[in-house]
Amino acid sequence: MTETWKEKGERTYRTWMRWIRTNVRPGLRSLLGVLLIVGGIFGFLPVLGFWMVPLGVAVILLDVRVFRRWRRRKLNGRGTAD
Repeated sequence: MTETWKEKGERTYRTWMRWIRTNVRPGLRSLLGVLLIVGGIFGFLPVLGFWMVPLGVAVILLDVRVFRRWRRRKLNGRGTAD
């Protein structure tokens, strides 16, 4: 069975976030996130894209303690009942 575009995108996103989380130091992660957001503002240019804004926010959130705690609980199945 072939992978849909959404599944492929989610897999790629998880792979990149895992690599950033393990190989980039916390201070540099925040800087990288800001640079991605700034690059996303210029999304009308050929190489840059608006996709960079949410990715930059996600990279910055890797360093926010409350978000890390929420993410860890959600991954362990102890999140809120939605």
